[in-house]
Amino acid sequence: MKEGVEFPRWPRLAQDADGCLFDERAREFLVGTGEGALALEAIAAVRTASRYLQRMLERWAEGQGLSEGRFQLLFMLSRVGDSGISLGRLAELQSVSPRNITGLVDSLEKAGLVERVPDSSDRRSIQARLTAAGRERIDSIRPPALKLQVPLTDGFTREELVQLRHLALKLLANAQSLAKD
Repeated sequence: MKEGVEFPRWPRLAQDADGCLFDERAREFLVGTGEGALALEAIAAVRTASRYLQRMLERWAEGQGLSEGRFQLLFMLSRVGDSGISLGRLAELQSVSPRNITGLVDSLEKAGLVERVPDSSDRRSIQARLTAAGRERIDSIRPPALKLQVPLTDGFTREELVQLRHLALKLLANAQSLAKD
């Protein structure tokens, strides 16, 4: 870290000559880092946006009496219908460990929002599904959740949204590729 330079908690946004946003503080911090500076600046922007969005969603979910993980699980269960879904598949879909899903299901089950049911096609497997109270709960908080998230893309064109999705997933693919090495 450069002497006397404090890396910011939140960015100080500005526009470059092409009208593209950048973080003045990150750019100042990265001066002299060589030809990788633009890549480092882009990664810093993604990380800052990611942290901010994660905190925003966590605070919103807490305001609903849920953790962000519990909210995501309720939302996912609302999409699979009444038949339910295996805990293992839930873990895969949420990219978390089976142990994590078990804990989330346990807490939601205690709250009466989720129930465990036997898998009709495999007696050894247990599935999770929403209870009537769980469906009512997710149906009541889905509109405010959308109202919170959808405006984040205000001013984006369809092409920009496609590009944003593509670039975020391309970054993820590169990170996954490096993790395999």
